[in-house]
Amino acid sequence: MLKTAVFDQLKQAMRDKDVLSKGVLTLLKAALDKAEKEKGSSLTPEEEVAVVNREVKQTNQALDGAKDAGREDLIEKEEAKLVLLKSFLPKQLSEEEIAAALTEAGVTKGMNMGDAMKIAKPLLAGKADGATTSKVVKSLI
Repeated sequence: MLKTAVFDQLKQAMRDKDVLSKGVLTLLKAALDKAEKEKGSSLTPEEEVAVVNREVKQTNQALDGAKDAGREDLIEKEEAKLVLLKSFLPKQLSEEEIAAALTEAGVTKGMNMGDAMKIAKPLLAGKADGATTSKVVKSLI
């Protein structure tokens, strides 16, 4: 389970006195705990990946804000957080792999974007981020 892996890495970060990793892992563990509490039962692996994806998205937004402000110190910190968070995600598919999977699933030229995304979202959940999926879908239709 992802939650136990996060907790194990958190304990190791505490032992190593790695402040950045400790902070990121604490936030991730708290997000997983909160999602589990809201659901009222254990999270499925797909739900755990969704929580990690949400944290990655928030970190990307913070990174964009830091870049806009020209804050080099924050940029480095956010990039390190992203690397750590992405280590908990399954291997992400490349654009070519996404395109092949979508074509195989029936996404064709001239298709409505909404219909295509209804096929793509469940098919690629956790395997590709939404922005990349959307970009590939647009190129296919």
